[in-house]
Amino acid sequence: MEKALEKLAEQLNGDLFWDETLRTVYATDASAYRELPLAVAMPKDKSDILQLIQFANENNTSLIPRTAGTSLAGQVVGAGIVVDVSKYFNQILEVNPEENWVRLQPGVIRDDLNRHIKSEGMFYGPETSTANRAMIGGMVGNNSCGSNSVVYGSAREHLLEVTGFLSDGSEVTFGTLTQEEFNQKKEESSLEGQIYKQIHDLLQPEEVRAEIAKEFPKPSIPRRNTGYAVDLLAINQPFEPQGEEFNFCKLIAGSEGTLLFITEIKVNTLPLPPKDKALVCIHCNDIHESLLANLVGIKYEPHASELIDNIILECTKENIEQQKNRFFVEGDPGAILVVELAAEHDEALDKKCEAMIAELKKEKLGYHYPVLKGGDIGKIWTLRKAGLGLLANIPGDAKAQPVIEDTAVDVQDLPEYIREFNETLKKYNLSCVHYAHAGSGELHLRPVLNMKTEEGHRMFRVVAEEISRLVKKYKGSLSGEHGDGRLRGEFIKEQIGEKNYEVVKEIKKIWDPKGIFNPGKITDTPKMDECLRYEPNQPDPEIKTYFNWDKSQGVLRAAELCNGSGDCRKSEGSGGTMCPSYMATRNEKDTTRARANILREVLTHSDKINKFDSEKIKEVLDLCLSCKGCKSECPSNVDMARLKAEFEQQYYDANGMPLSKRMMGEYALNMKLASMVPWAYNAIFKGSLTGKIGKSLMGVHENRSMPLMPGTTMESWFKKNRSKLKNQKSDKKLYLFFDEFTNYLDAEIGITAIKLLDALGYQVIHPELEQSGRALISKGMVKKAKKYANINIEKLHGTISTAEPLVGLEPSTILTLRDEYPDLCNSDLISKAKEVADACLTLEEFIVREVRRGSIDPSQFTTEGKKLKVHGHCHQKALSSLKTLEETLSIPANYEVEMIPSGCCGMAGSFGYEKEHFDTSMKVGELVLFPAVRNADKETIISAPGTSCRHQIKDGTGKHALHPVEVLYSALIK
Repeated sequence: MEKALEKLAEQLNGDLFWDETLRTVYATDASAYRELPLAVAMPKDKSDILQLIQFANENNTSLIPRTAGTSLAGQVVGAGIVVDVSKYFNQILEVNPEENWVRLQPGVIRDDLNRHIKSEGMFYGPETSTANRAMIGGMVGNNSCGSNSVVYGSAREHLLEVTGFLSDGSEVTFGTLTQEEFNQKKEESSLEGQIYKQIHDLLQPEEVRAEIAKEFPKPSIPRRNTGYAVDLLAINQPFEPQGEEFNFCKLIAGSEGTLLFITEIKVNTLPLPPKDKALVCIHCNDIHESLLANLVGIKYEPHASELIDNIILECTKENIEQQKNRFFVEGDPGAILVVELAAEHDEALDKKCEAMIAELKKEKLGYHYPVLKGGDIGKIWTLRKAGLGLLANIPGDAKAQPVIEDTAVDVQDLPEYIREFNETLKKYNLSCVHYAHAGSGELHLRPVLNMKTEEGHRMFRVVAEEISRLVKKYKGSLSGEHGDGRLRGEFIKEQIGEKNYEVVKEIKKIWDPKGIFNPGKITDTPKMDECLRYEPNQPDPEIKTYFNWDKSQGVLRAAELCNGSGDCRKSEGSGGTMCPSYMATRNEKDTTRARANILREVLTHSDKINKFDSEKIKEVLDLCLSCKGCKSECPSNVDMARLKAEFEQQYYDANGMPLSKRMMGEYALNMKLASMVPWAYNAIFKGSLTGKIGKSLMGVHENRSMPLMPGTTMESWFKKNRSKLKNQKSDKKLYLFFDEFTNYLDAEIGITAIKLLDALGYQVIHPELEQSGRALISKGMVKKAKKYANINIEKLHGTISTAEPLVGLEPSTILTLRDEYPDLCNSDLISKAKEVADACLTLEEFIVREVRRGSIDPSQFTTEGKKLKVHGHCHQKALSSLKTLEETLSIPANYEVEMIPSGCCGMAGSFGYEKEHFDTSMKVGELVLFPAVRNADKETIISAPGTSCRHQIKDGTGKHALHPVEVLYSALIK
């Protein structure tokens, strides 16, 4: 087969991989399943897809269409060739505002589509919780919907046409047909004609349609994906004269890539939703009460009615990002039902909210009813959507499992159904997480199981069988929006009856006789407990580490926190930092998810004593910028920067460390030596030839400029000028961190900071500390960083306090003390490290705190108007807040501050200097940051607190960015 794959690779315009690393990366999705594919293809055009179809037919293999890979039922897991269309098939081909439709390729992200068409007043309605990375092709394949399905329905209702290839390689377009066109089609001798003839012959008998109506889910359930949607075709023309015109799109939506390979999609669009919206957040004592409240809520025609249970609410307390979004929670409710109401005018909206709350109170449902509007709406929906990932944060191996999480019933049946559901679980002493779409009769329900045990595997099946029977009792749908895949396929026969299942199988057989399109999904699926991600009694290795991983119960479980939800695949248009390398390359290999997957696989199965001694891990972690975006933006809080540092140290233990990496890691030592002869250092890097040689020795790309050394260090200046400062006896004290970056290369910024703080009335104290260890950690020199951490903790403990904090100018260094030190230091220093961490503030945090306390008077600053564009440091975004940065620069009364919606700048410490990473670094910068800076007028001040960010801006745009202290000092009324 390898020779055949080699030949295929030569024929494709796109990419084909069959190495074990890429196959491992694509072996899972967001489901409980894992199976190594034969290969991974990334087709560039239609001819590539045709070549793949021919290859599959000739070589007895299959094609598994994949977009974002966020499927929850194993739809994109299989043994064939995974065909990832997300990289190249992502173009919006045609927008028609007059007729309200868009034609596009399957790899277009749902939220990106809406940003693209918003200016035309157009809107694509279905919105999954993964909408910032879910692609339209995947949404069609699974017939996805989301929280607003009570208004907008599912992908099926918006699908007008699909174009693609049938299993014989013929290209077809399916759309609406008149009766005459349908009759003409079924007379054609092609495979397309056979398909039309077959569906006519299958559904024409009245008794067949009667059996379908009898056994399929209730038509009153808006969310239903059970087998192929023959129940919808059966009520349309030509089978029902008064029905809608025939359109195979109804069957293709929800077919999970098993019938044809889609290359283009035409969807209808809607007018933009009403501007005035409000969320009524009904705090309930338990789940049952919230479901009764839901029956009241749906009377008021909500745009969404979403449930968040107490387990998820507890998880939000520990998540850095979601802590900010739970501001509305009062007490510890058993569940919160969030009902979104909309109206064209605010007055009508208020009346609707008041009427609903009054009825809830009358029915004695709920105890607190905050109404949220404006910017708060997005925060609440972000919190709700994070539910899936947050569930992975439950410590230990027992996790909320996606086994029966997608059942849907008639909304009126929901309270009684959930009561019976929970009673069923109680028989087995199981608890369950409840969340999501109450307004549509669907809750995502996840029992907590340990899938690393035989008992966990057994209960995985037992629960599925029990709930399948319960769903059938209520004539519900086993899948409301996540699809059947290989998880629920086994139960379709029970759900729709044996006769109807035979109809479904016949459809698959005529469309795809050789089974080349995503086999084992919907029909003829393997048993639902085969090929699971975790094996019963699988190895649980003890791995000696440098960092303390007790919080996650070991480094392996820290990687296992990733559940595959793919938040790291969002585009730069969605905002946020994670994951910059993926945003630049659009390669799955460069996602946080891929890195977590490869770590999990290798650490679990490696037979080496040092399990980190792995070229696979090295390859996949290569483009991780250690930006820390995942630590806050990943709902599971996967800290890939720390995992990478741990890996690199252990890998270097086994293989040695390259000189260029060591030189970068030993930045502080090298700069200390260079500061003794700054003229020599500068002469080397000012010279064309010597600069080239110097860069080459350090592994720096030839097009990267090198920062030059100032004539003095910050420390030297302070020692010489301390006595000249006017407030060195002030009662207002702070300790200023003379970090290794500011001290050596940004001394002028450090000096300016001292002058600013002195002018504001503070006694600046210089604690003589060792380097922070930031560069060492980022280059995997964790052992050495640990020594400095221990020394600094001992020096700082008992000296600094929350009243007299250690204040840092360079975010990455001060936040190293706050973030890494407690898990890096010796075990006997952990409590001291935590106290030190609590007393470490970025300069912006300190300034804002003092302004709020009245210790700094804004009247000390100019009232002259100026415009600023500001880029925040990645670590600041992940571990602090950009709010304090914005507030700091807004202290001068008439300063207009615009925060650039950029993620990582792309430099990421020394990452962007390195030869092998320069191109990726500049691509990351070009995503948002560089264009925003270039588009600023000459009078606009560019500001960035990070030294690497400022240097990246200089190299990428030629513009000079100021540190916030420089901005504030120049704004002082002197």
